[in-house]
Amino acid sequence: MQVKFFCPRWGSEQIPWARFLENVKAAGYAGVEWFPNGESTPPATVPPLLQQYGLEFSIVMAVVNAPGNFEGYISALKEQLTDLCRYRPLFVTAQTGREYYSTAQITSCIETCKEVSQQMQVPVYQETHRNKWSYAAHAVAPILQQFPDLPLTLDVSHWFCVSESYLEDQQDTVEKAIRQARHVHARVGHTEGPQVWDPAAPEYAGALQAHLSIWDKWVAQQRANGASECTITPEFGPPPYMVFGNRSGTPQEEQWRVNLWMKDFLDKRYNQK
Repeated sequence: MQVKFFCPRWGSEQIPWARFLENVKAAGYAGVEWFPNGESTPPATVPPLLQQYGLEFSIVMAVVNAPGNFEGYISALKEQLTDLCRYRPLFVTAQTGREYYSTAQITSCIETCKEVSQQMQVPVYQETHRNKWSYAAHAVAPILQQFPDLPLTLDVSHWFCVSESYLEDQQDTVEKAIRQARHVHARVGHTEGPQVWDPAAPEYAGALQAHLSIWDKWVAQQRANGASECTITPEFGPPPYMVFGNRSGTPQEEQWRVNLWMKDFLDKRYNQK
């Protein structure tokens, strides 16, 4: 099984697409993770460029300009998700709802995504993310019970941060999330924040290992299930995710460096045994 790595466009929006994709290709990434609503480039111009460089892509989405009422939010979710699926990504990672939504409202978000996914024939995964319905392990646990086939993009750094723990006492939920994950965001967080200063720093060895223990199980599960490939996005972000003090490069250079380190580290761990 091949583990493919996608490079986040997040943090590089100021770089022209052609130059960005040249860098992505040269660094050995298989594709790009793209948030179309996060920049001014006409979205329709991007897929042909990706094809030109032989790169795959996924899309990350959250509802933009959301109406103030729930009915309006659901309508916007359906419309915006449908529009993004028309670009034919490998899959869409959807950040939906809010942390204060009721179970009925969360169910409506999930059912809307499922409906669009089936209609557009594009997989849609729910991302575990702060500020969204999936902000914490304890909040997601009953939803996974209700939707045992719910596909996830698993970013456990959010859960560690929210819980102020490495979820040692919530392993049942972690195991369920691993089983239902279809994509992984490989950002290393810690118990007091969603992103460490540098995953290679010795002071973060414990945080890195906490993530690796989960990612290793997920990759092993994909292999056991007979998957021919799976995808991971190293997703260290720019400031304010990135604490910028005492760095030698620009924010963009440092973000690129850390994500590339994460990609190369995991590539060696999963593809070069």
